[in-house]
Amino acid sequence: MNQNIHSINNSSIIDEKIPKGYKKTSVGTIPEDWSVKTLGKLGEFKNGLNKSSGDFGSGQEMVNLNDVFEKRSLNSLDSFSTMVKCNQKEINEYSLKQGDVLFVRSSVKPEGVGLTTLIEEDLNDKVYSGFIIRYRDKGDDLELYYKKYCFDATYFRRKLLNYSTISANTNINQKSLEKLEVIIPSKAEQKEIASILSVWDKAIELKEKLIEQKKEQKKGLMQKLLTGEVRLPGFGLDWKEVRLGSILKERKETGYDHLELLAITSRNGVVRRTEVDIKDNSSENKSKYKRILPNDIGYNTMRMWQGVSGVSKYEGIVSPAYTILKPTEKVSSDFIGHLFKLPKVINLFRRYSQGLVNDTLNLKYENLKVIKVFIPTDIREQKSIAEILECIDKEINTLQRELELLKEQKKGLMQLLLTGKVRVKV
Repeated sequence: MNQNIHSINNSSIIDEKIPKGYKKTSVGTIPEDWSVKTLGKLGEFKNGLNKSSGDFGSGQEMVNLNDVFEKRSLNSLDSFSTMVKCNQKEINEYSLKQGDVLFVRSSVKPEGVGLTTLIEEDLNDKVYSGFIIRYRDKGDDLELYYKKYCFDATYFRRKLLNYSTISANTNINQKSLEKLEVIIPSKAEQKEIASILSVWDKAIELKEKLIEQKKEQKKGLMQKLLTGEVRLPGFGLDWKEVRLGSILKERKETGYDHLELLAITSRNGVVRRTEVDIKDNSSENKSKYKRILPNDIGYNTMRMWQGVSGVSKYEGIVSPAYTILKPTEKVSSDFIGHLFKLPKVINLFRRYSQGLVNDTLNLKYENLKVIKVFIPTDIREQKSIAEILECIDKEINTLQRELELLKEQKKGLMQLLLTGKVRVKV
């Protein structure tokens, strides 16, 4: 990823003096030969197409919110799941041409509003949703692929969020977008900046694909190993059918509010509450919170049918909304932890849950304990299976950390390149 770039004097930035060859602007200090313009002067905006529910299901392909959230650029190779009936006038009016940029108009989470995707080439006979605003250049100030990155710059996103409004969702409108300013380097530098950042995009994309491959590999192994379809060498004893209540007892210990607060997530299992990036809605009075010990299995009583469970590495307390299971000496808790993620077992959890609709489904211990599963008779086989699956989990976690590092590197590099603190040699 080494590129031909050089930095301005860092001490000058720290002293907040304007370095030689730079100038002060409304968006910060930038190179003298760069300019700043509002998007209203650079182009024009248009809200997307709104149709009644009866118009959806057939007709033209429509770019929707999920398409913008999932991909930072779109081309003719992409297909779109949303279809809508529209006439030729609407197709012409809500067309998508090379160089257009789509902004997310409304988002449940503030960080989602104003995210963009670049239209890399004409998307003939395709339209875009009313939840999206289209930006189209009036001139040629911005290079095609520079537009993939410049609207992600820290200075731009900060101002965009300041201009957004919050009701049920966070929203941005055309008038606010028109007032936003963007830094414009020379055309040659725009191309080089985009080229450098695309290297990081490619590395991120490859890492994401590798993670998905590892996850698929794990799914296949889980299906084979956790069902006995494939046996490990050295183990010949039969598997047996057991009721979960015979191998897992409920732990209902309260009054341990001095212990650390934990949470149970679908992705990472039992974690420290401080590691969860959501608002803490726990009660101040934690006397009724349940104690959980290392090797216990905790699960969300209301979301067990979605696989929200995990094996604890810690001693702590969890919300009364969780159920805590204490394994007997007959089973490996790690094996059961993986078994509880197997799709066929999760389907059993759903079947035994009580409630009329998904939002009210719950699986209390009294219902869980009668569920039957097959497990190896030899606990050593259980442990060996768990060890293999945990090795893959460690690989995936390592790849996830590498992915986050790449994203942080790209974010830092964008801040430097898009403001001119680091100049590219053209």
